[in-house]
Order: sequence, then structure tokens, then C-alpha cells
Amino acid sequence: MLREGAVAIVGSGLAGISLALRLSEQGIDSLILTKSKLASGSSVWAQGGIAAALDPRDSFEAHIQDTLRTGAGLCHESAVRTVVEGAPDAIDWLSAAGVHFDQQGDVPKQFHLAREGGHSHRRVAHVADTTGRAVVNTLDRQILASPRITVLENHTAVDLILKPDASAGAGTQVIGLYALDGDSGSVVTIHAGAVVLASGGASKAYLYTSNPDSSTGDGIAMAWRAGCSVANLEFVQFHPTCLYHPHAGNFLISEAVRGEGGRLLLPDGNAFMERHDPRGELASRDVVARAIDYEMKKGGHDCVYLDVSHLAAAHIKRHFPGIYERCQSFAIDITTDPVPVVPAAHYTCGGINTDLNGQTDLAGLYAIGENAHTGLHGANRLASNSLLECVVFSHRAVPAILEYLEKLPGSRQTPPAWDESQVSDPDELVVVAHNWEELRRFMWDYVGIVRTSRRLQRAANRLHLLHAEIRDFYSHFRVNKDLLELRNLVLVSELIVRCAADRRESRGLHFTQDYPAPDPKQEYDTILRPEPRP
Repeated sequence: MLREGAVAIVGSGLAGISLALRLSEQGIDSLILTKSKLASGSSVWAQGGIAAALDPRDSFEAHIQDTLRTGAGLCHESAVRTVVEGAPDAIDWLSAAGVHFDQQGDVPKQFHLAREGGHSHRRVAHVADTTGRAVVNTLDRQILASPRITVLENHTAVDLILKPDASAGAGTQVIGLYALDGDSGSVVTIHAGAVVLASGGASKAYLYTSNPDSSTGDGIAMAWRAGCSVANLEFVQFHPTCLYHPHAGNFLISEAVRGEGGRLLLPDGNAFMERHDPRGELASRDVVARAIDYEMKKGGHDCVYLDVSHLAAAHIKRHFPGIYERCQSFAIDITTDPVPVVPAAHYTCGGINTDLNGQTDLAGLYAIGENAHTGLHGANRLASNSLLECVVFSHRAVPAILEYLEKLPGSRQTPPAWDESQVSDPDELVVVAHNWEELRRFMWDYVGIVRTSRRLQRAANRLHLLHAEIRDFYSHFRVNKDLLELRNLVLVSELIVRCAADRRESRGLHFTQDYPAPDPKQEYDTILRPEPRP
């Protein structure tokens, strides 16, 4: 089956749907591919909000410096300045779209601004503690009403389709992609003038994560296989506080809870963060996650506790209604009881190399959102810069995509159909499930919050065997969603390990016991490039 659209967008998080709406404003048709339903992906799960210097006492420069400081010397200042200075317009665009950010009193556009770790001011615009869901649901209503946007639900991207690009010399051009239709079980061919990867990060490579099941690194893996470079994948952000409960799954306790005065406690009730950083609970996420990891291992604790019981109950319920209700469902009353928490893989700071307009190494291919590396986050992401990044770069990508589409010839080559004539139905799908479990466990043990060279080598050895087994499985059997996701996760995990092994220092989110201090000589991006295609 052949489907066509001017622009194919892989992913239905905030980056992808913002771009589709921006393109529709310019009269451009787009297809959105989502692995499940439209309102899915990590953006929906975002609790904190969107960082923007909106308070008169705040400034762009203060937001820039906070981002640079958190990024530990690896942020690209041009990217940081671009995003920070684009924040007010991003908030205005979302407000005009119908997002009702919490107000401070009755003054129009006088937003209630939260403060989160690493920020020197209150600057996080939010919708209670369910900002991501509020933003995505608001924009999704416009997506469904737009005649220029087609949504393909239950479609999992398989690989990009390339052809030689005469205008780029020896380069290649992306002309579409293959995708698995989960309803029919068949692979469809999607012909597009441009493809945009907005598929999110790869935190499902880890045993404990705050992310939904869709965060399997699909965009990063597809771009790498097509010939794109990637950067800084060693910097995996572990959110310090996910709810620790056998039935809670991956529920996040927002950074804003600490910003409002939450204290981290050991099981005996003693606070510990000031022993690790003078900023205490308001230290950046990497510091807080390592501190919790250290205290858990030192004391043999299963978790630590986040306590807000000293705050007024009405204040807690007003600002954190979602967290309050979710914890209540597990018989935890956060107005009186400390909340058990553990760190969990949360955000992929590296990704596909792009410029400040989302352009990758390949003509016709763009990447925005968490699967892209723009230089904004450096070695560690500042809280609530991620949703902001999605909106700003979706806006910036539009002129670049329009310019590219205008140069395309009126008559274009139709991509070849997917060929599965040499494969059969899989006979041992249990192998996929077992490999997935093995991957997530050894990535957590060997490539987690604290690393060593020996642990990384052990991970590399296991990944080599897994990669060979999955390649054989992929070559001989019809694909399914689980196999595709595992194939992508193993590849991205290999890239994470390679980046981590190349960085022989500790910086930001990458901490290794073999090189526990930062090395000024290594203040550069870790860039990996695929072998040239034959």
C-alpha cells in the first residue's frame, strides 16, 4: 500500500503536532505517524511545565546562564539563546491555541510561575501538574479538525527510504519511509517530500524509567541506519523522583514538588541533600539523582522519601492535583505522608545532529524534539526546557522545510514497495521478550547513573551478541512492533555505550568512577558517524 503526503512526521508528541499545525498554517499537508493513539508519547506525561523568562525580575540572560551552567560546558550558546529568546512567543502561540496556563490572580497573562531545580528564578509556566497533557490535548483537537493533517494511528516506522541526491554530489536524499500498520500487520510505503523525525528518546532501554513504552529510540536508530551522525548519547538524564510502588508503573513526581519546598529524606527521617550540594533539593537533576543513588547504595535502602507534609494541604492539592490523586490511589496521602521515590531514566539529552532549523545530515530529513541534538542541553538538561524546545524548533523548522519542498521537481520517483517475499512468520517470539528484559537489566546495571569502564565493556559485549541475534531474526521473519522496537533499542544502546566509553571524564549526567572529575580538555561533543554506505 502506498500513502503520500508533502511531509511525513514520525511521532505525535508536542514537537510533531506543533510542526503539523505550523505547516498547515502555511498550506502544507502532512501525515503524522504514531505507534498507538494520537495523544501518546512522553509529552503527555510531562508534569512541570514550560520554562520562559516572563517575570519582570527575570531575564533572558539569567535563563541562558542557568541552562549553560546545568549543561556543564557542552551547551551550544547559539542554540540556548535561540530557544530562550523564543520562549515568550512559544507561550503566546500555545495560549492563542487555547492552552490555559495557571494564572497568578485575575490579571490576564499574569501566569503563576513555578521554580524547579537548576533555575535561579520562578519561570515555569504550567497547567497545575499536568502541563503536558493539557498542551497535547488542546493541540490534538486542532490536529483532528485540520483538513491538511492526516493521522496514521498504530503505525510503527521501520526505516527511511533513500535515493541518490544529484544536487548533493555523493549524498543521499530521503524520499519517504516504510511503516508497519499495526491493524493489518502489513508494511506500508509512505512517499513524502520531506520526513521529520519527532519520535522522542530512548529511556525504555533502562529497567526503571519515567517514560511511556513508546520511548524506544526509533528516530535515532532510523537516522543512524540511513547515514546520519549522532552526538552526546552518553548523557541520559535520570529523573531523581519517580514513585516507588509495586503497582505504580513509571509515575513521575514532578520537579516542581521540590521547587515548592519538598524535602528529600532517608528512611530514618533525616534530610541529606545539603551534604551533597549547597543548593539542596534545588540542585540540578544529575546532582540530585546521584545523591539519591549514593544514599540508597550506602544505606542499602530500596528508596528515599520526598516530604511536603509541612506545606498547607490546600496548597498541595491546588498545585499538584494529579500527583495527589495518583498517590491517593496507592494509599499515600502526600499532605501527611512522605512519598517513596527512586531515580529513573527520564530524558535522552543527545540525539541526531541537526542545525538550528532541524536539518540533519541528509537532504529531506529533519529531526526535532527529544530525538534531536541541537546543542541546547549539553551534558544535562535544565528542567522544563524540553517542551519549550519542541515548540521553538517546530516553528524554526517550517521555513527550512518549505524552502526544500519548493526546490523539489514536480515529478518525483515513487519509492519501491516493501519486499517480504523471502521471510516467514516468526516461530519464537518469546526470544524477543527475553532479549528486551535482558537489555533493560544490564543497561540499568552497567550504563546507569554511575558507570565504570569495566561495566561499559560488559554492556558492549552483551550488546554485540544481542545485535547479531536480532539481525538474524529481522532478516528471516516478518516484522512486528516488538521486534522493531527491540531492534532500535539495541542499536541506540550500542551508541550510548560507545559515546560513554569515548568520554573518559565525569561531566553532567555522565559519571564514571574511573574518571571522577571533569577534564577541561574534553569540553566537546561526543560525535559518532556511521560508516559510509557502499
